[in-house]
Amino acid sequence: MAAPVRTLCWTALRRSSRCFTTTCGAQAGIKWRTENGLARSGTEYGPMTDLPDWSFADGRPAPPLKGQLRRKQERETLARRVVNLSSEVDKGMEAWREKQEEAKRIQERNKSLLLKPKGNLLLKKNK
Repeated sequence: MAAPVRTLCWTALRRSSRCFTTTCGAQAGIKWRTENGLARSGTEYGPMTDLPDWSFADGRPAPPLKGQLRRKQERETLARRVVNLSSEVDKGMEAWREKQEEAKRIQERNKSLLLKPKGNLLLKKNK
């Protein structure tokens, strides 16, 4: 029984003038949110995501939820990675500067080791 139903559905889809797509659509409002400096979706960051949902009646804050702890851990990991990569770039720039200075010193040393003009050539050069 399943085979005839499947073929019936297939023939109906084949004959229809509408296109059938399997790609996911874009979320509504992404363009507006990014143009206004907000997150792509309302659940990535912000007060609705970061602040607790409730608190105790006496004013004590609620314990953090698993998602809040996970997001905090992800942010800390990302911050550590940014600091490490930044320090690597600084070290690389410093090594590059030292290499440039060393090349300049070698060039100056080689220039100083060249033969000096003597006699008449020295006198002509000074005039």
